[in-house]
Amino acid sequence: MNSHEDEALLERAGYKQELARSMSAFSNFAISLSAICILAGGLTSFHVGLCSVGGGAIGIGWPVACLFSLIVAATMAQVASAFPTAGGPYHWSTILGGKGWGWATACFNLAGLLTVLAAINVGACRFALRILSWQFELDPTRVSPEVLTMTVVLITATQAFINHWGIRLTSQLTDLSGYLILAVSAALTIALLGFGVVEVGFHPGRLFAFENYSGLPRGENPVWPRTDNMFWLFALGLLLPAYTLTGFDASAHTAEETLGAAHNVPRGIVRAVWVSGLCGWVMLIAIVLAIPNMEEAAGAGEDSFFYIVEHIVPPRVLTFLYGGILASQYLCGLATMTSASRMTFAFARDGGLPFSRFLRRVSPRSRCPSTAIWTVAVITTVVCIAMPYETIAAICAVFLYISYVLPAALSLRSHGRTWTRMGPWNLGRLYRPLTLVCVLGCGLLIVVGVQPPNDIALWVVGGYVLLLVGLWWGLMARSFPGPPQLFHQMLRSDSSPSLPKKETDAIIECKSEA
Repeated sequence: MNSHEDEALLERAGYKQELARSMSAFSNFAISLSAICILAGGLTSFHVGLCSVGGGAIGIGWPVACLFSLIVAATMAQVASAFPTAGGPYHWSTILGGKGWGWATACFNLAGLLTVLAAINVGACRFALRILSWQFELDPTRVSPEVLTMTVVLITATQAFINHWGIRLTSQLTDLSGYLILAVSAALTIALLGFGVVEVGFHPGRLFAFENYSGLPRGENPVWPRTDNMFWLFALGLLLPAYTLTGFDASAHTAEETLGAAHNVPRGIVRAVWVSGLCGWVMLIAIVLAIPNMEEAAGAGEDSFFYIVEHIVPPRVLTFLYGGILASQYLCGLATMTSASRMTFAFARDGGLPFSRFLRRVSPRSRCPSTAIWTVAVITTVVCIAMPYETIAAICAVFLYISYVLPAALSLRSHGRTWTRMGPWNLGRLYRPLTLVCVLGCGLLIVVGVQPPNDIALWVVGGYVLLLVGLWWGLMARSFPGPPQLFHQMLRSDSSPSLPKKETDAIIECKSEA
C-alpha cells in the first residue's frame, strides 16, 4: 500500500491527511517497542515480582502474563487494521459502540498516556539519582525536590522539542531506541550470567520456586503487605509484566503517519509485544539467576535490582550498562510523548477537548500536532509536581487497561453483526474467543492493580469515573459531535467504497469548520 492508498482510506473515514506520513514498518514497530521498553518498567518494577513469590514470578508468571498481553495485542491489531487512524482505542470504541463509549475511552486512554509519561520521566530521574548515589557516594535525601522537579521539566521539554521538530527525527530516534533496548538488554543478560555464575553458581530451580516474600522490606513500606495466600501473591506478581507490557497502542496512534498503515500497524503492535516479552523474560531470568541471596534481595525492596547488579557486575561494566539503560528510558518517554500528543490531536480534531480548535492545529513546517505536543508536556509536568510518584505509578496502568478493554468488550457485540468489514489483519473465528479472554484478563488486572498498597488507585480511578459520568450527561452528550459520519461507513463490507470526491471534500470541510 502506497501513501495515496493510505490517504484514500483516511479520506473514506472523513479526515484529510494533515500529518506527515513517512514512518516505515520498522519505525512503527520501534515506537511501540520503545514505549514498552523492558529497560524501564522491567527494571524499575522488578521488585513488584520478586517481592511477591520470588523467582516463580519471573520463571512462570512473566510468560503467562506475556501470553495474555499477546492476546490483547492480537485482538487490538485486528481492530487497528480495519480502522487505521490516529485516535486508536478512542475511534474503535466510537465506531463499535457509539460516541459516548468513544468519548469515555478517549478520556481513559489520554489519562493513562499522560500519567504513564509522568511515571516514565520521574522514574528515569529517580533511576539517575540512584546511579549518582552509587557512583559518587551521594546521599539522595540531600537532593532538594526543586532540583528533581527541574530535572523532570528539562527531560519533558526536550522530548517535546524533538517531537515538535517532526516525525522524521522522532522516528529516527525511536528506531535507534529499538536497537538500543535489544543491545543493552542483551549486554545486561550476558554480564549477569557471566559474572553471576562465577559468583553465585547456577541455580535454575529458582525460576520455578515459590517463596513468600510479602512484608519485605520490613518496616513502614513493604512492597506487598504480609499475607500467607500464595495464589494471591502470585497474582500480585503479575503486575510486573502488566506494568511493563503497556504502551503498544503507540503503533495505532501513529497510524496516520505510517506508510501502509492497515498492514504495518497491526504487525507493529504484535511484534513489539512478543519481542519485548521474549527479550524481557530472558533478561529477567538472568537477573534472578545472578541474585547472591534471595532473602536479602527481596529485603532491599525498590532497590532490589541495584542490590543485585552492584554485587555482581564490575563497576566499569556497570557504568556502561547504566548509561544505556538511562538513554533507553529517556527514549521510552519520547515514544510515549508521541503517542499522547497524537491521541490529544485526534480527540481535539473531533471536538472532544476544551480548546479543541487550538489543540488540533498542525505545524505547516513539520506537519506535526505541535500545540498538542506542548500541551501534553505542560500537563505531564503539572502531574509530576501535583502527585506523588507512587500514586502516578499505581494509576497509569489501570487507566490504560480500561481504555484497552472498552473497545474489546464493544467489539464482542458488533463483530460479525454491525462490523463486517475487516482489514488485512484478520483472526477470523478466533477473534471472539480471544477477545473474551482479553476482556476477562483485563478485568482481573484492573482488580489486582488497585489492591494495597496501591489502593489509592481505586479512589483516583473511582473519582475519575464519577467526573466523566457527570461531564458526559451534564455537557458532552449534547455538545460532542464525535468523528465524521463517513467514519461509520468503514464498519460494513457492503458499504460503498467511497463517496464522490466533491461530496467527501465538502463533508470534511464542514467537519473542519465545526
